[in-house]
Formats: sequence, structure tokens, C-alpha cells
Amino acid sequence: MNTSHDTSVLNTLIATTLDSVKGYQEAAEHSEDAMHRQFFAEMSQERSHVAADLQQQVRAAGGDPEMHGSTAGAVHRGWADLKAAITGHNEKAIVNEVERGEDYIKAKFEAAVTDDELSAPARGVVEQCIGSIRKGHDRASAMKHAMS
Repeated sequence: MNTSHDTSVLNTLIATTLDSVKGYQEAAEHSEDAMHRQFFAEMSQERSHVAADLQQQVRAAGGDPEMHGSTAGAVHRGWADLKAAITGHNEKAIVNEVERGEDYIKAKFEAAVTDDELSAPARGVVEQCIGSIRKGHDRASAMKHAMS
């Protein structure tokens, strides 16, 4: 078992998931649609649970879990775009940016679940979490397409 690789992969997922929590909180606070607000709030809570599960696995492997989101690269740009949509109070733009963030996090989890170097316990927690990620992605995608 390569615990440093596990920790690296899981901490990347944790940072991305914490970014998702924050993004959903922002979207919930600024959405003008009650159904969207409820979805965003639910997803923020669900993603908090996903992050906690991943953090627990890092601790169990003897590592130090990531406790903060990322400010790097595409994730940061994605949340900056969400902030711009929120500032403009454009509901469709908010949903579009949430769905774009969902594409990003889903791709990260799918890459991790197919990582041959991940240990069985780390892969197990990623497999457990990916169902929630896919569900959130699919719901956000359906929301976006319903607005088109």
C-alpha cells in the first residue's frame, strides 16, 4: 500500500470537494429560486459528508487530511465564474456554473476510482463517495437542461 499516493489523491479530492461545499453555499445564498436554493443547500451538506469521509480515510492511513479548499487552476476559475454569476443575480448563469463545477468534480473522482496505484481501502472510500458525486452531477445537469 502506497500511503503517500493515497494521501495525495485523497487530499486532492478533499480540496475539490471542499471547494464544492463552498460553491454550493454561495449558490444557495444567492439563488432567487426556492427549489434551486434547497438543492444547493442539500448538496453543500452532502459534499461536507463526502469530504469528512475522505478525511477520515486519510487519517486512518496515517496521513494529514486537507482541511481547506483549493485556490488553484480550474477550480478557482470555476468558483470565480460562479461569483460573477451570483453578483449579476442571473439564475441561469448560477446553475450553469454549478453544473460546470459538477463536471469538474465528477471527472476528478472518476480518475481517482480508476487509479491503479490506489490502495483497496482508499479506492473503497472513493467508490463509496462517487455515487454521491454522480447524483449531484446528474441533478445539476438536469436542472441546467430544464432551464434551456
